[in-house]
Amino acid sequence: MAVPKRRTSTTRKKKRRTNQGLKVPALSRDPQTGEYHLSHRVSKDGTYKGEQIIEPKNE
Repeated sequence: MAVPKRRTSTTRKKKRRTNQGLKVPALSRDPQTGEYHLSHRVSKDGTYKGEQIIEPKNE
């Protein structure tokens, strides 16, 4: 049975696993404004699922 001669260092182990956590964020398109925002979150204009939740800031 093959046995490694030396222990794998933590640095080498972490280098091998660097790309494991990369994921594209789930973006959804707002049908009213056409802007993209994170899923299950209020968009910049304060709407969520077509309803006005938060009043937008007047600048």
